[in-house]
Amino acid sequence: MPMTYKIFIVILLSLSATCTRAQLKTAKIFSSNMMLQRDVEIPIWGWAESNSLVEINFDGKSQTTTSDPKGYWKVILSSRSAGGNYQIKIKSKGEKIELNNITFGDIWLCAGQSNMEWYVENALDGEKEVKNAIFPNIRVFNVGNKISTKPLVDLEEGEWEECNSKSIAQFSAVGYFFGKALFQKLDIPIGLLGDNFGGTVIETWMSPNELLDLPAYKKQIDKLAGIDIEKEKAEGKSKFEIWLKKFKGEDQGMKDGEYLWSDMDFSDCNQMLLPGIWESAGVKNLKEMDGVIWFEKTFTIEKNQVGLVAELSLGPIDDSDIVWINGIKIGEKYNQYNKNRNYDIQPNVLKIGKNKIVVRIEDYIGGGGIYGKPAQMYIDVKGNQIPLAGNWHYKVGYSSTKPMPMGADFGPNSSPTLLYNGMIAPITDFPIKGVIWYQGETNTYRAVEYKTLFPKWMKDWRTLWKNEKMPILYVQLANYTEPQDVPEDDIWAELREAQDEALAIPNSSMITAIDIGDAKTIHPLNKQEVGRRLSLAAFNEVYGFNDILYKSPRFLKMEKYHAYIDITFEDVYEGLATKDKYGYITGFTVAGEDHVFHWAKAEFRAPNIVRVWSNDVGLPVAVRYAWAENPQPASLYNSLGFPALPFRTDNWILKTDGVTR
Repeated sequence: MPMTYKIFIVILLSLSATCTRAQLKTAKIFSSNMMLQRDVEIPIWGWAESNSLVEINFDGKSQTTTSDPKGYWKVILSSRSAGGNYQIKIKSKGEKIELNNITFGDIWLCAGQSNMEWYVENALDGEKEVKNAIFPNIRVFNVGNKISTKPLVDLEEGEWEECNSKSIAQFSAVGYFFGKALFQKLDIPIGLLGDNFGGTVIETWMSPNELLDLPAYKKQIDKLAGIDIEKEKAEGKSKFEIWLKKFKGEDQGMKDGEYLWSDMDFSDCNQMLLPGIWESAGVKNLKEMDGVIWFEKTFTIEKNQVGLVAELSLGPIDDSDIVWINGIKIGEKYNQYNKNRNYDIQPNVLKIGKNKIVVRIEDYIGGGGIYGKPAQMYIDVKGNQIPLAGNWHYKVGYSSTKPMPMGADFGPNSSPTLLYNGMIAPITDFPIKGVIWYQGETNTYRAVEYKTLFPKWMKDWRTLWKNEKMPILYVQLANYTEPQDVPEDDIWAELREAQDEALAIPNSSMITAIDIGDAKTIHPLNKQEVGRRLSLAAFNEVYGFNDILYKSPRFLKMEKYHAYIDITFEDVYEGLATKDKYGYITGFTVAGEDHVFHWAKAEFRAPNIVRVWSNDVGLPVAVRYAWAENPQPASLYNSLGFPALPFRTDNWILKTDGVTR
């Protein structure tokens, strides 16, 4: 055999031996650039060859351990104060790992559903915020989305990164604005763990510990062991594809796979103001509609703008879209409700004078449409922007009479504990300072049950992290949809009530967002104020800044005076105020013994007392405030500008009790 071939074989055998021997690794929560929690002992763990010696060097000191028969090893590092630039070296049987640029500080877990998941780049002034996000001592870690039928020992993906324009663009906006405020005030490194998943129910985030005493959940959890996720997904995909065929087969704008309306004349069609979710457009037949809508708008191109590569920006679209300009398809995205649509326009597409853009949108569940910021909708030709926000013509292609079938996609809400298993269980030994939580929209149809689940979730996570006093700061749901004309029972108000009642649990704090939501989208863009209010709660409740106040006025008691009821509030600070431009106090309703609520008049009787009454209710017995999905214009605030919390004085059975999807 020629010598060169012998050398080649030796090299291959050497590489092969190296690959089979390369087993030393840490859990994914540990990486270069990581943040570790200050002032507590830190466990570091990972895997190596079974029964092998593992040596860990940290801050000039070494310690050794031996991996167990399955290869698992773990050591405990002594605590450190905030700051530092540390290195950890790990070696075992000739393998080495070096983790560099490690610092200590406070780590906050940023958890919940889509309003916590919502990216910085899609928030208010997102482009500017991303550009200015240069904070090397804020460290971020995005936990990848993962469901599992059993608790995993490690995360599927993720790594620590310094906060910069690249790492923060698709990180939790609420988490980032909260963390930035902490960093700038405390002057210590801040770590942010993004652990969120849009559209998820609270029970998927919980371990079995707090669910097994609830019979319905125990039954579901008992079934989990026999579920094959890949098989369920395959069967669900088949169901979904059958259902989705209706969008193609029954869309009037299509025939035999051809998009007939991609270049049609829409001038006789109705108009809609974009951006905006179509359910909130004030059109009766669109209020509950899933299906297909075609949108069209014309714009003008000057002579010096043709023959150039251009860019189309539409912002985020819920759920899927295809875009044509002058009948030429320029891009599409499938089922990416939170992704910005940015498509290149080739030089041969635009023409001098009048041009036409057509966007076909499929919405499968919930809100649908182009729903970002007006500034995100434009065509850019060599730095010159042609705005596209405003009135668009539209035509309904297909209105779904049946919602997406349950089980069409085996996902995080298909069973309790699925996200706990995949995204929480692997990191419960990793010390953190506390949790910020923004979730509840997907549980609104089971608000009564949330009164049980929410406190159980708090207890569950504190047990998992072995810290019964772990701070939990959470957001009361924002206002959404068009304000109602007539007072009525409301599932969002009932969910907010459950969130308010959880304040009885020690070391929990709530801020409300009922005044900073958006009637047209369930994802309000002002995440800066949400993060700021959460940071104020942290400063006061966690870091001991008693002079930093954050609480909203909260119902304390009521007193009846025949035709009037006086409501006393706590946390008014220097007194109550109204933000109504005419000085009216709005948002109150009253009812008599008939349980029928009417809009109420109100006036201040003392710095902390509001008197309410209605000429339609002779003898009022109950008062409600901001009791609606969108309680605006609820105008009551305290002297620091925090909105009064929704409440009701009655305990009557609500029409929304037990309402399910």
